[in-house]
Amino acid sequence: MAHIDYYFATISPFTYLTGTRPAEVAAANGATITYKPLDIMGLFSRTGGVPPKDRHPNRQEYRLQEMRRRSALAGMPLNLKPAFWPTNPAPSSYAIIAAQEAGGGDLGALVASLTRACWAEEKDIAQDDVIVACLEAAGFDGGLATSGMMKGADTYAANLEEAINKGAFGAPFFITDSDERFWGEDRIADLEAHLAGKI
Repeated sequence: MAHIDYYFATISPFTYLTGTRPAEVAAANGATITYKPLDIMGLFSRTGGVPPKDRHPNRQEYRLQEMRRRSALAGMPLNLKPAFWPTNPAPSSYAIIAAQEAGGGDLGALVASLTRACWAEEKDIAQDDVIVACLEAAGFDGGLATSGMMKGADTYAANLEEAINKGAFGAPFFITDSDERFWGEDRIADLEAHLAGKI
Protein backbone atom coordinates (compact mmCIF):
# COMPACT_ATOMS: atom_id res chain seq x y z
CA MET A 1 0.00 0.00 0.00
CA ALA A 2 1.40 3.37 -1.01
CA HIS A 3 1.80 6.10 1.57
CA ILE A 4 1.76 9.90 1.29
CA ASP A 5 3.31 12.37 3.70
CA TYR A 6 1.37 15.59 3.29
CA TYR A 7 3.29 18.70 4.42
CA PHE A 8 1.19 21.84 4.63
CA ALA A 9 0.60 25.12 6.42
CA THR A 10 -2.74 26.14 7.86
CA ILE A 11 -2.13 29.75 6.76
CA SER A 12 -1.35 28.81 3.15
CA PRO A 13 -3.97 29.81 0.56
CA PHE A 14 -2.87 26.92 -1.62
CA THR A 15 -3.38 24.47 1.24
CA TYR A 16 -6.90 25.88 1.49
CA LEU A 17 -7.44 25.38 -2.24
CA THR A 18 -6.28 21.78 -1.87
CA GLY A 19 -9.45 21.13 0.13
CA THR A 20 -10.14 17.47 0.87
CA ARG A 21 -8.61 16.22 -2.38
CA PRO A 22 -5.50 14.63 -0.82
CA ALA A 23 -7.65 12.31 1.30
CA GLU A 24 -9.91 11.56 -1.66
CA VAL A 25 -6.97 10.74 -3.93
CA ALA A 26 -5.39 8.53 -1.27
CA ALA A 27 -8.64 6.64 -0.66
CA ALA A 28 -9.34 6.17 -4.36
CA ASN A 29 -5.89 4.66 -4.89
CA GLY A 30 -5.61 2.52 -1.78
CA ALA A 31 -2.97 4.76 -0.22
CA THR A 32 -2.57 5.99 3.33
CA ILE A 33 -1.84 9.60 4.23
CA THR A 34 -0.20 11.33 7.18
CA TYR A 35 -0.92 15.00 7.78
CA LYS A 36 2.17 17.02 8.73
CA PRO A 37 1.48 20.69 9.47
CA LEU A 38 4.60 22.82 9.62
CA ASP A 39 5.95 26.35 9.97
CA ILE A 40 5.88 27.58 6.38
CA MET A 41 7.95 30.69 7.09
CA GLY A 42 10.61 28.50 8.68
CA LEU A 43 10.53 26.26 5.64
CA PHE A 44 10.92 29.23 3.30
CA SER A 45 13.83 30.72 5.21
CA ARG A 46 15.73 27.44 5.28
CA THR A 47 15.16 26.35 1.69
CA GLY A 48 15.71 29.55 -0.27
CA GLY A 49 12.16 30.86 -0.21
CA VAL A 50 11.00 34.36 0.68
CA PRO A 51 7.89 35.32 2.71
CA PRO A 52 5.18 36.81 0.46
CA LYS A 53 5.53 40.32 1.94
CA ASP A 54 9.25 40.37 1.11
CA ARG A 55 8.97 39.18 -2.48
CA HIS A 56 9.54 41.41 -5.48
CA PRO A 57 6.31 43.18 -6.53
CA ASN A 58 6.23 41.11 -9.71
CA ARG A 59 6.05 37.94 -7.65
CA GLN A 60 3.49 39.38 -5.24
CA GLU A 61 1.22 40.41 -8.10
CA TYR A 62 1.53 37.04 -9.81
CA ARG A 63 0.72 35.24 -6.54
CA LEU A 64 -2.53 37.20 -6.23
CA GLN A 65 -3.48 36.45 -9.83
CA GLU A 66 -2.73 32.78 -9.32
CA MET A 67 -4.81 32.68 -6.14
CA ARG A 68 -7.75 34.25 -7.97
CA ARG A 69 -7.48 31.87 -10.91
CA ARG A 70 -7.00 28.74 -8.83
CA SER A 71 -9.92 29.58 -6.56
CA ALA A 72 -12.15 30.10 -9.60
CA LEU A 73 -11.08 26.79 -11.10
CA ALA A 74 -11.66 25.01 -7.79
CA GLY A 75 -15.03 26.73 -7.31
CA MET A 76 -13.93 27.85 -3.84
CA PRO A 77 -14.39 31.40 -2.52
CA LEU A 78 -11.17 33.08 -1.43
CA ASN A 79 -10.36 36.48 0.06
CA LEU A 80 -7.11 37.64 -1.52
CA LYS A 81 -6.31 39.70 1.58
CA PRO A 82 -8.12 38.09 4.52
CA ALA A 83 -8.68 40.00 7.74
CA PHE A 84 -6.65 37.60 9.88
CA TRP A 85 -3.61 36.83 7.78
CA PRO A 86 -0.93 36.28 8.59
CA THR A 87 -1.80 34.86 11.99
CA ASN A 88 -0.08 32.41 14.31
CA PRO A 89 -0.42 28.99 12.61
CA ALA A 90 0.83 27.01 15.61
CA PRO A 91 -2.46 26.60 17.57
CA SER A 92 -4.38 25.24 14.57
CA SER A 93 -1.44 23.01 13.66
CA TYR A 94 -1.22 21.62 17.20
CA ALA A 95 -4.95 20.82 17.05
CA ILE A 96 -4.49 18.88 13.80
CA ILE A 97 -1.60 16.95 15.34
CA ALA A 98 -3.71 16.13 18.42
CA ALA A 99 -6.68 15.12 16.26
CA GLN A 100 -4.54 12.82 14.13
CA GLU A 101 -3.31 11.06 17.25
CA ALA A 102 -6.77 10.88 18.84
CA GLY A 103 -8.60 9.66 15.74
CA GLY A 104 -12.35 9.43 15.48
CA GLY A 105 -12.93 12.26 13.02
CA ASP A 106 -12.15 13.36 9.48
CA LEU A 107 -8.68 14.91 9.25
CA GLY A 108 -9.12 16.05 5.68
CA ALA A 109 -12.29 17.87 6.66
CA LEU A 110 -10.52 19.44 9.65
CA VAL A 111 -7.69 20.85 7.52
CA ALA A 112 -10.22 22.09 4.97
CA SER A 113 -12.32 23.71 7.69
CA LEU A 114 -9.43 25.52 9.35
CA THR A 115 -7.99 26.84 6.11
CA ARG A 116 -11.45 27.85 4.88
CA ALA A 117 -11.99 29.76 8.13
CA CYS A 118 -8.87 31.81 7.36
CA TRP A 119 -9.25 32.30 3.62
CA ALA A 120 -13.01 32.42 3.07
CA GLU A 121 -14.72 33.13 6.40
CA GLU A 122 -12.64 36.00 7.86
CA LYS A 123 -11.87 34.11 11.07
CA ASP A 124 -8.67 34.06 13.11
CA ILE A 125 -7.51 30.45 13.25
CA ALA A 126 -5.17 31.26 16.13
CA GLN A 127 -8.23 31.64 18.40
CA ASP A 128 -9.43 28.69 20.49
CA ASP A 129 -13.13 29.17 19.71
CA VAL A 130 -12.49 28.99 15.97
CA ILE A 131 -10.34 25.87 16.35
CA VAL A 132 -12.89 24.18 18.62
CA ALA A 133 -15.66 24.82 16.09
CA CYS A 134 -13.57 23.35 13.28
CA LEU A 135 -12.64 20.30 15.36
CA GLU A 136 -16.24 19.59 16.26
CA ALA A 137 -17.46 20.12 12.69
CA ALA A 138 -14.97 17.46 11.56
CA GLY A 139 -16.10 14.97 14.20
CA PHE A 140 -13.39 15.52 16.80
CA ASP A 141 -13.54 16.45 20.48
CA GLY A 142 -13.26 20.23 20.76
CA GLY A 143 -11.05 19.76 23.81
CA LEU A 144 -8.22 18.77 21.48
CA ALA A 145 -7.73 22.48 20.81
CA THR A 146 -5.96 22.89 24.13
CA SER A 147 -4.69 19.38 24.91
CA GLY A 148 -1.26 17.97 24.16
CA MET A 149 0.29 21.36 23.50
CA MET A 150 3.82 20.24 24.36
CA LYS A 151 3.62 17.19 22.14
CA GLY A 152 2.03 19.31 19.43
CA ALA A 153 4.89 21.79 19.59
CA ASP A 154 7.47 19.00 19.41
CA THR A 155 5.77 17.33 16.45
CA TYR A 156 5.27 20.65 14.66
CA ALA A 157 9.02 21.35 14.92
CA ALA A 158 9.88 17.77 13.91
CA ASN A 159 7.63 18.06 10.83
CA LEU A 160 9.65 21.05 9.65
CA GLU A 161 12.96 19.23 10.06
CA GLU A 162 11.60 16.14 8.35
CA ALA A 163 10.21 18.15 5.45
CA ILE A 164 13.54 19.85 4.87
CA ASN A 165 15.42 16.56 5.09
CA LYS A 166 13.04 14.92 2.61
CA GLY A 167 13.27 17.71 0.04
CA ALA A 168 10.19 19.87 0.62
CA PHE A 169 10.35 23.63 0.15
CA GLY A 170 6.76 24.84 -0.05
CA ALA A 171 3.16 23.96 0.77
CA PRO A 172 1.22 21.95 0.05
CA PHE A 173 3.92 19.37 -0.58
CA PHE A 174 3.33 15.65 -1.05
CA ILE A 175 6.05 13.00 -0.75
CA THR A 176 5.31 9.34 -1.41
CA ASP A 177 7.07 6.38 0.16
CA SER A 178 8.89 5.94 -3.17
CA ASP A 179 10.25 9.51 -2.80
CA GLU A 180 8.15 11.01 -5.57
CA ARG A 181 7.58 14.69 -4.71
CA PHE A 182 4.70 16.91 -5.74
CA TRP A 183 4.51 20.61 -4.89
CA GLY A 184 1.33 22.64 -5.07
CA GLU A 185 -2.40 22.08 -5.19
CA ASP A 186 -2.14 22.12 -8.98
CA ARG A 187 -0.08 18.92 -8.84
CA ILE A 188 -2.67 16.72 -7.14
CA ALA A 189 -3.67 15.24 -10.49
CA ASP A 190 -0.02 14.30 -11.01
CA LEU A 191 0.08 12.69 -7.57
CA GLU A 192 -3.01 10.69 -8.45
CA ALA A 193 -1.51 9.64 -11.79
CA HIS A 194 1.60 8.43 -9.96
CA LEU A 195 -0.43 6.43 -7.46
CA ALA A 196 -2.36 4.90 -10.36
CA GLY A 197 0.91 3.84 -12.01
CA LYS A 198 0.52 6.16 -14.99
CA ILE A 199 3.65 8.21 -14.38
